[in-house]
Amino acid sequence: MERTAVMPGRRSPPEYNISTSTLAFDQHFATTAKGLLLLAEIVCGMLVWILVGGTDYFHLSALCWVMFVAVLCWVLTICLFIIYLIGVHNRVPQVPWTMLSLCWNCSATALYLVTAVADAISVNQAIRGRHNYNCWAASAFFAFLTTLCYAGSSYLSYSTWKTSKEEQ
Repeated sequence: MERTAVMPGRRSPPEYNISTSTLAFDQHFATTAKGLLLLAEIVCGMLVWILVGGTDYFHLSALCWVMFVAVLCWVLTICLFIIYLIGVHNRVPQVPWTMLSLCWNCSATALYLVTAVADAISVNQAIRGRHNYNCWAASAFFAFLTTLCYAGSSYLSYSTWKTSKEEQ
């Protein structure tokens, strides 16, 4: 037979809500079109700077530009992906996120288009069949692919901006 002791004047401890964080992880963001394009930009952009960075690119100023743009866009895109993934854009309404996203994607598209062309032109500077040639040719391909991803993100950002503008 069990007995439970009841102590007068003792209360049970209050229950606290442990999930009081102001940031929320949006687990479905990576499956949206915007999330998939951001992931594609991150992966393809990383391939661009890895393929160029593994060669003697510093002898050509055009490839130094390619590295600068690829790394800069890669880091900023990762930051934007994290912002959307953890929901900062919903928690900080003072920032015009749709306009910021539109400006960033259009700027990145233009920068990457120039970068892809400079990368493709630089391929001729290498000897066919050598390590530099193969890496630079592959990086030019991925630079154009990254440009298309940023263009797709620009279109989605424009659509979102236009929809939000019409609702006001």
